[in-house]
Amino acid sequence: MYIVAIAWMFVVVLMAAAEATSSQGTVLGALITFLMYGALPLGLVLYIMGTPMRRQRRAFLEAQQLAAQQAEPPTPSAQPDRGRMAAGDAIPPEGKEP
Repeated sequence: MYIVAIAWMFVVVLMAAAEATSSQGTVLGALITFLMYGALPLGLVLYIMGTPMRRQRRAFLEAQQLAAQQAEPPTPSAQPDRGRMAAGDAIPPEGKEP
């Protein structure tokens, strides 16, 4: 996949160089040629073509994190809401009348 991208960028660089050195061309025209024919379309294509690889990488990392969490022993806590329950009064009030 990368050999095609490298070849395309080579062609675009030659097109931009021809635009810049032409008697009727300008450096601004060469820059626009490079961006519009090369960098922007190639970046978009490489991003779209790399989506499955990024998705696999994300799934692999999530599986590693899940395995690490399951292997980790639970730590006891003195906090009443550590177990994702509603936090109530840990010590009931004494001597107060409603």
